[in-house]
Formats: sequence, structure tokens, C-alpha cells
Amino acid sequence: MKKLLTELIKKHFAAITENWTAQLIKTGNKLTETQIYTFVENSLNTILDVMETGDYSSADQYLIDIYTLFSNSNLNLLEVSQLFSCGRFALLNCIEKDKTENTDPVILLGFFDELIEKIYARYGMLHQETKMKELEGDRDRLASKLELNNQYLKNILHTSDQAIMIVDDNEIFISWNKGAEKIFGFSEAEVIGKPSSLLLPVGNKYVDELYRIQNDVKRKGQTLILETERKTKSGDIISVRLSVSRLPNKNNEYGGRSVIIKDHTEFKRLQAQIDQSEKLAVIGQIAAGVAHEIGNPLTSISSLVQILQRKSQDSFMNEQFVNIKENIDRITKIVRELVDFSRPPSYETSDQDVTDVIKTALGIVKYDKRVRKVNFETDLKNTMPNVNIAADQLLQVFVNILINALDAIHGNGIIIVKSNYDTNNIYIELSDDGCGMDEATSEKIFDPFFTTKEVGKGTGLGLSVSYGIIKRFNGEIKVKSKLNEGSTFTIVLPIHNN
Repeated sequence: MKKLLTELIKKHFAAITENWTAQLIKTGNKLTETQIYTFVENSLNTILDVMETGDYSSADQYLIDIYTLFSNSNLNLLEVSQLFSCGRFALLNCIEKDKTENTDPVILLGFFDELIEKIYARYGMLHQETKMKELEGDRDRLASKLELNNQYLKNILHTSDQAIMIVDDNEIFISWNKGAEKIFGFSEAEVIGKPSSLLLPVGNKYVDELYRIQNDVKRKGQTLILETERKTKSGDIISVRLSVSRLPNKNNEYGGRSVIIKDHTEFKRLQAQIDQSEKLAVIGQIAAGVAHEIGNPLTSISSLVQILQRKSQDSFMNEQFVNIKENIDRITKIVRELVDFSRPPSYETSDQDVTDVIKTALGIVKYDKRVRKVNFETDLKNTMPNVNIAADQLLQVFVNILINALDAIHGNGIIIVKSNYDTNNIYIELSDDGCGMDEATSEKIFDPFFTTKEVGKGTGLGLSVSYGIIKRFNGEIKVKSKLNEGSTFTIVLPIHNN
């Protein structure tokens, strides 16, 4: 049977090769046509050699060659098995067409299958042996990773919003969850095997900090909680809160550490808002006290002025009394508006016409010392559809934008406020003819802590807070600006239909 099969393969060598090659090309595997033809031809020659010598060890060099080919092409064992299976069908086609031998094709195929199975089994052993050798150099680190994953990260590692990572005793990342991808922008594949310093911003401060963390965790074995900064893939520096814990290996020695990182940027932004609100609350309390202390004297002065007005027959004096009365009223109005603006904001919304809120904001800003050479122009609709808002919060938005406009024109220019509406929304435009912004700056102005002002003159929170307020009202805030030509902020709020 062996001799008959050998003669049959030699006789139809070209046809079997062509048929086998055609079937593999048709399956659309990962090999090129040239690679497929080489594999088929070498496979048939190896099968003939094994049948003639009876020695399977002669196939070892062939197996090494095809293992290299298949590894470079990322073929797994199942895909390799399918490559050999196609040879069976190629041989069957030739047996069926050959009428010179009166032999049962099933018997021939059975013998051929046995040869293929033995060769494939040797290939499988080679594959397994090679993989084991590849893993030996990394075995301890991979074992540590698996052990730590099973103990600490099985249920929460890939579902937590916080960045959870593991660093081994060689300061190499061996675990990286989805939360870390979201916060830092690096995928797991980009981080695993990289040094822990990957996330450090530039500076000796952070190098010293990492060194201190390493020593403290190794020496004390306790959890460390730090507030610091780390670097994202895009190069941004973000505020983070670190929780670091020592992880023991199987000998209860230092085997690395787990690091849980929470993005602290939003917390700091909210804390700054709280601090600002507390400052405004203090101002409100002071203003209320001032209003109380000067209210009675102002009332008395106002009353006396009115009495003197009625008794005086001098036209010049009456004009001065009118001027005094107007200034007393102005002082009273300033104090009242300061108290209203500094009062803790209300988060309850109601249907309101924004026109009154706009006028109040303009009234507050006009008391700024920089407005002496500023021309305020308004084009406000007399009747506007109601929107569902919290007036105190919307007032804060308008004041923030108007104050920024004053900064942009440096106290000398034009500020225009317009309102309009259509069937779905109302629109408020606040424009200035100041210094304007380039495109790169315009894209960042709503980011927390971004400011173009000098250090100490701006927190970078005004517009980001305003953006958040408008979003809570289901609205939109947009900006158009051109360098040295001014800026226009457009606020869009949905009309509230009862």
C-alpha cells in the first residue's frame, strides 16, 4: 500500500500540487500564493520521503521551516490543520481520475491520513515546545500578573471608571484597565511592558515623587494616598488622586504595587466653584450689612432733601436737590443689586422672560470702573417667549461674559447685546469689538482652568461654569471670534411650551 501510494503521488505530483494550491488560494487564508505553492510542494516531497524511508525524523527540518512561515503569518493550530486537510481532497481527486489501478480509494486515503496526522502531531509538538521556550524568559512576570489579576482585579478591573493598574517589581506595567484608557488615552497594548515613568510629567519633582512612592511602599507596605499630577497620551497634565498599595509575591516579598488613580480635575473645578460661591456669599453678607447700616441714614437724607425741595424757592438749589436725590437712589440701587447678585444661587427653575435678567446683568456690569469709555448698545425684543431657567444662574452667565468683554476691549469700545427668537429657541448675542481670539484659543475657552489672563488675574473658571449652567438648561453656548476684530457669544435656550 505504501509503494502504491508513493507511485500514485509521484505520477500525479504536478496535478496534486496544482489542485491543493488552488483549494488553499480559494479559502482566502493569510498566506501569499507563492507561500502556498512552496508549502504544498515541500509537504508532498516530505510525505514521499517519509514513505520511502519510514523515518519521520527526516521531516523535522521541513516542520521547522513551515513553523517559521506560519508563525510569521499568525496562523493558529486550527488554521494549520485546515491547510493539511485540503491535501487530502487534492489526493482524492487524483485517485478518482486515475483508472490504471484497481484499488479502493478509501484505503489509500486512510493510509495518507495516517501520514498527515503523524506529521501534524510532530508539528503540534514543535509548536508547543517553541511557545514554551518563548514564555520561559517572561514566566515569572506573567505568573505574577495572572495571580494578581485573579486576586484583585477579576471583578472590577475592566469595569471601574477609575484608572487601575499594576506595576511589577521591575517598575513595568503588567495590568491596565478600561478606566485608565479613558483617563489617560493609552490603550492596554500601548502600556503593558512600558516603565511606570510613562505617566510622569517632565520635572525632577515627579521623579523624586516616584522614588519616594517606591521606597515607602517597599519599606512600610502601607497604602499611600497622594494628590499630584500625571501626563496623558496627548501631553495634557491632569490633577489626580493616587492610592498606592504594596502587592506581595508568592514568597510574601515585594512583588510590585497596585495603583488606583482618580481624575481629580473635575473635583478641583467644583471645589473652585464652591470657594467662589463662598466668597460671593461672604460678599452678600457684607453687602446686606452695609445695606442695613446705610439704609436708614440714606432714607433720612432722602426725606430731608425732599423737605428742602418743597421749602426752597431757589431754582438753582432745587436742581442740586434733584441731583442729590438721584445719587441717593443710585447708591440704594447699587447696594440692592450687589445683595441680589451675591445671594446663594437658586437651583430651582421656573418659566421666565430672560429680558429682565439681561437688564440686571447690564446694570451690575455698568458699575465697573472700566466702563467710562464703553458704549453699551442693546437690541432687546420687548416680548420674549418664556424659558425654563434659574434666574440667578443665568445672571451669573451673562455677567461672566460681559466682564470678559470689558477685559477684551480694555475699557474702551463697544459692547452689543441682542435678543431674538424663533419657533423653538431664543437667542442672546453678546458682542464686543475687542482683541478677539485665534481659532486655537476659541476651542479651549470653555475648558476648566484655561485662561489667557496673567497669573493671579483669572482662574479660567468663568466660562467653563457658564458652559455647564447653559447645558443644564438644555441650551447651547457658542463663540465666534477673530483676532483683533472682537468676539460674539451666542446663547441658545429652548422655549418652554406649557
